[in-house]
Amino acid sequence: MFADRSDAGRRLAERLDHLATEAPVVLALPRGGVVVGFEIAARLGAPLDLVLVRKLGAPIQPELAVGAVVEGDPPVTVRNDEIIVALGLAEAEIEAVKTRELAEMARRRAQYLAGRPRTPVTGRTAILVDDGIATGATVRAAIRGVRAAGPRRLVLAVPVAPPDSLARLAREVDETVCLATPAAFGAIGFFYQDFSQVEDDEVIALLDRAVGFGPAPVR
Repeated sequence: MFADRSDAGRRLAERLDHLATEAPVVLALPRGGVVVGFEIAARLGAPLDLVLVRKLGAPIQPELAVGAVVEGDPPVTVRNDEIIVALGLAEAEIEAVKTRELAEMARRRAQYLAGRPRTPVTGRTAILVDDGIATGATVRAAIRGVRAAGPRRLVLAVPVAPPDSLARLAREVDETVCLATPAAFGAIGFFYQDFSQVEDDEVIALLDRAVGFGPAPVR
């Protein structure tokens, strides 16, 4: 049981000390992952940045995911082809949803980071952080997006995850660090005394405080 996300981040950071000499980059999934990632970045002296992922909802059933898109250059799209075929969706419909979600990600990056450039990942150790994993669908998309940026190593670090989800994701990264893998999972919030919603203002404040963490980026 973690007191809150900051507590989870500090405890997780202790398990990542072996990466401090690799000048890593910490990449957090907002919003909860930013609180955890801040503690890791502070301990390792690493820059803190975001990985933004958006669900691609079916045009007539937005709650039904037909895939996900991850920001990047170019963006990475993860598709659920079985659902796409079952719904008979045309490529133009999927592209329209993708375009809308990319615009929303650009808006959020500008809001959270005030126009600061992305931290370079190519050739570096990237630590992907969230406050926990349930099914792993969002994290899987994030992994593929980060992998496309060409890190030397990709490490997945989370406080808690069900063992089956973590095992599937472990095949897509170079290392996993997870503090708890309970077989009886339920929901991420069950493992926190305080799992209250993280507001945008807190995300922005933590990212502002993290400016200057780590060495200057290599351009």
